[in-house]
Amino acid sequence: MGFSHTVGRQRHVFADLKTLLARASPARSGDALAGVAAASEEERMAARYALADLPLARFLSEAVIPYEDDEVTRLIVDRHDPAAFSAIRSLTVGEFRDWLLADETDGDTLARVAPGITPEMAAAVSKLMRNQDLVLAARKCRVVTRFRDTLGLPGRLAVRLQPNHPTDDPRGIAAAILDGLLYGCGDAVIGINPAGDSLAAIVRLLELVDRVRERHGVPTQSCVLAHVTHTLRAIEAGAPVDLVFQSIGGTEAANASFGIDLALLAEARAAALSLGRGTVGHNVMYFETGQGSALSANAHHGVDQQTVEARTYAVARAFEPLLVNTVVGFIGPEYLYDGKQILRAGLEDHFCGKLLGVPMGCDVCYTNHAEADQDDMDVLLTLLGVAGVNFVMGVPGADDIMLNYQSTSFHDALYLRRVLGLGRAPEFEDWLARMGLVDDAGNLLPPPARQPLLLAAAELGAAE
Repeated sequence: MGFSHTVGRQRHVFADLKTLLARASPARSGDALAGVAAASEEERMAARYALADLPLARFLSEAVIPYEDDEVTRLIVDRHDPAAFSAIRSLTVGEFRDWLLADETDGDTLARVAPGITPEMAAAVSKLMRNQDLVLAARKCRVVTRFRDTLGLPGRLAVRLQPNHPTDDPRGIAAAILDGLLYGCGDAVIGINPAGDSLAAIVRLLELVDRVRERHGVPTQSCVLAHVTHTLRAIEAGAPVDLVFQSIGGTEAANASFGIDLALLAEARAAALSLGRGTVGHNVMYFETGQGSALSANAHHGVDQQTVEARTYAVARAFEPLLVNTVVGFIGPEYLYDGKQILRAGLEDHFCGKLLGVPMGCDVCYTNHAEADQDDMDVLLTLLGVAGVNFVMGVPGADDIMLNYQSTSFHDALYLRRVLGLGRAPEFEDWLARMGLVDDAGNLLPPPARQPLLLAAAELGAAE
């Protein structure tokens, strides 16, 4: 059975649920490229009216990708919690929006309901929300995870220290790590995107970061963002693996394009847990996502890119990750054309992930051929900070010289923490104080006061 809504004398008809969701989406270049976007603003508003009247229970009887065709759909259906859903079962999508924004609906309530919310429900309600609604509702959601420090606590913002180098040069990477630590960054993870994918190169990077971490007693975790199969080989070789990384998608076909399936992710998680390297917790997975990845692999099944992205978070939450990161503007303007579309997508992703119980961070970023600039990223960074994002990126100078895209810098993280009064992970902040890098209020001390660690950085660089 289809859906319809009349605007004036024009009756707009939507053949099925995935068509309705696609037509209700805010405009973005990827949906236009896929041929699923609304043909006009009138059609988009008609779809939103029809979507607002749709009972949430309808999502349990109609899948956007058939159950028998897709293991992600099977994961979503098989893991749905009817008891958690009972609190919102009687609501329409429009009423669900009002319920999320109500003062009475607090973080504890949302955490109880999360297992009963499907990704398609989250995507649907986000399509009815203004940017400020996405900020307000996401701010209520707190998802706390732990490995060597505790991430996601209220009033805290973590930073992934991203010391990439185009040739994996150990001195360049070590210098970037110590630079980030001097700016109080790195509590989310010290995570390197390797330029090469040989096992020897990956193991060298893992040993480098572990050596820095152990030498200075840093209570954080490391990760080399290699394919999960390479990380499994590194574990077998005895390398110091803290977190297992993998890019993931919202369909079985998208994950196949990454060379993975759910069974492989489960194997990798078990391998990492067997190492027992966590000290305060055992969340061992790190996932990255991004709107448009399924479309770029022709693996979207005609579903709009934001709904596919929300389905990705169902994959993530099944493996209890420490970190999930939407690399929001990385794929390019073919999928998110300009700063406005990137901003909207970042807020949608953060909201949907948090609503589903996923520890969401965001790489506030854009490619050099997108119609966006750093001012656009400043706005998104600030809004995500207000919305309670778990972590953001810290890249030297905001310019990743290995991946060739623009992100956020150590200084940007310092700005956000200052203007919003946000602390770091508590264990990491205690370490900064012991190292003499921050005052009693957690503020960075002037550079001369940080001289001892600066000298240690120079010594380590020379040793490498």
